[in-house]
Amino acid sequence: MPSEVSIVRGDDRRENIRRSLELIEDQIRFGHRIVVKPNMVSVTKPLSATHAEALDAVLEFIYERTDREITVAEGCAAADSMKGFETYGLAEVAKRYGARLVDLNRDQRVEVEVIDRDLRPMTLRFARTVAESDCRISLTPMKTHDAVIITLSLKNMVMGSLIREGRYNLDRLMHCLSHWVRPRDALYPRGLGWVVRHILRSDKVAMHQTYATINYNLFLIAKRYPVHLAILDGYTAMEGCGPTQGTPVNLRLAVASTDYIAADSVGARIMGFEPAEIGYLHHAIADGLGEGALDRIRIIGERLEDCIRPFEPHPNHTRQREWKRAELEDLRTSLARV
Repeated sequence: MPSEVSIVRGDDRRENIRRSLELIEDQIRFGHRIVVKPNMVSVTKPLSATHAEALDAVLEFIYERTDREITVAEGCAAADSMKGFETYGLAEVAKRYGARLVDLNRDQRVEVEVIDRDLRPMTLRFARTVAESDCRISLTPMKTHDAVIITLSLKNMVMGSLIREGRYNLDRLMHCLSHWVRPRDALYPRGLGWVVRHILRSDKVAMHQTYATINYNLFLIAKRYPVHLAILDGYTAMEGCGPTQGTPVNLRLAVASTDYIAADSVGARIMGFEPAEIGYLHHAIADGLGEGALDRIRIIGERLEDCIRPFEPHPNHTRQREWKRAELEDLRTSLARV
């Protein structure tokens, strides 16, 4: 049976998201522990973050269908998550529906095993609130990215749930350093690894070792903790220097699916990218985490062809496409046999 993905387009962000959920309502299972994971990589760039109207639409949809407690959880990349909730109006929306707010950077944690730049095992810390949820909902704007080409539901869930304990200004400094001295195939030089793990104490930054490993590790963590409901807010998306410095794209649409790989594959195509170009989607599709082929995805609502608007990629997108390494393919194949 094909995976179903809804696409709704219109001039009301809130209505677009609500309608996209109604079209797949019969497939949604809320479970006992519901976590809605917005995207809040920055607390000073509203275009980069989940809009309050988007969260309102999702929380209202859930609230009308279950009496289970709802948690809105985010681990901001380089700022205080609770400040972001207030700044963007998400805290007010959460309060309206009795939802609990959680800063995932301060959460209890579980360990996840990934690989480092030399393909050796590496342990990272992942937020327990997300790990123990049986209904993980990813709510993110559609954006280009400076490391993995695009941000959609999978990346939003994984990266925001990794623990960052370090101080925000040090993270900012590390981000700038990584751009000034970035090796050709890596996101920060090998010699800064100790600083990342022991001074910054940021497992979000630790994920950013090479283009190959960040894509593969996103897949590994998603395989263990998949998204149960993907919601892509494309009302005003971002192209160019994403995930924070890009320019707006007025798509005026929303995408939703209980197959998050199918949702991200459709979202990628709307943005003008083939899923096979996106490293983490390539690995996820190859491993069977979800559907990527259009002939096995049923689009409900708008026609995909009518919604495609190719995005301007990040200026370093050519380097980002160096994610594909033969040894990673061999590793994925061997893991599949375990």
